[in-house]
Amino acid sequence: MMQSEVHTASVRADDRYPSRHQPVAGISARQDLVVHGRVEDGPLTQRDLLFYEDNGYLGFEGLLDETDISSCLEELQRLRQDEAVKQAEEAVIEPGSRELRSIFAVHRSSKVMRRLCQHPKLVAIARQLLGGDVYIHQSRINYKGGFRGKEFYWHSDFETWHVEDGIPAMRMLSCSISLTANTPHNGPLMIIPGSHQRYVSCVGETPDNHYKDSLRHQEVGVPDDESLARLVDEFGIVAPTGLAGAVTFFECNIMHGSNSNITPLPRSNIFVVYNSVDNPPQAPFCGLPPRPNFIAEREDISAVPFSPPSASS
Repeated sequence: MMQSEVHTASVRADDRYPSRHQPVAGISARQDLVVHGRVEDGPLTQRDLLFYEDNGYLGFEGLLDETDISSCLEELQRLRQDEAVKQAEEAVIEPGSRELRSIFAVHRSSKVMRRLCQHPKLVAIARQLLGGDVYIHQSRINYKGGFRGKEFYWHSDFETWHVEDGIPAMRMLSCSISLTANTPHNGPLMIIPGSHQRYVSCVGETPDNHYKDSLRHQEVGVPDDESLARLVDEFGIVAPTGLAGAVTFFECNIMHGSNSNITPLPRSNIFVVYNSVDNPPQAPFCGLPPRPNFIAEREDISAVPFSPPSASS
């Protein structure tokens, strides 16, 4: 099998966060605001906003109703058992098996998941943190089954979204919704709190169609050991856990990952990425064509902004 071609691109004049251009990694300071909204713009308190500013994440228990989660859990199992889903381009299969690792664009393919991704409580928090209307840049289910669920190595989402999708600024966030219990033992999300204030440029040029390999096992666009060690030494590591229904918002540039799951307890989450409508993707900064729309929304940005929820929501 032929290897993918590697594309060399010069640094663009408008690239404030260059990565994958230099032979050595580097750590630079963040150039964008973390919190764009005010207390009066949404449900978060001043204490919440300050915590997010300093740590880059917020966790909630009981934010969603039990019915919201139970319907999604049923949908999760239905999708997992559907062989047609595994054949779809949006599906990512675990290396070395036929088990589902992820399904992308679930807000488009599933009415149940779309209702959750557009839930007024989630959208209100995203709008407050990002300072205005938002749209869904990406949605996905991450399955991490018992015994053999694979790890997700340390990474900053923004580094990939910037380089491969052309997102210009750090004005986006992820929302992780637990559909099963996330315990300290079954591969929960790990975060380096405060690392969102640093930008780690990575080594290694971006191959053509990189997403086809990186969604299964990423090697390009991951931080080097020295940079990771520096971040952990400065900030430490936290692992938010919780029962089904727990919600964690985390900043797009925060360094995060998760271990493999060798317990019998599955860990399945829905991830929704909200981006500001004022931060739309441009041409990818790696010089390659954009990734498919099911990974990085480009077609419907102006058509799907979410306005503030009504008082009855």
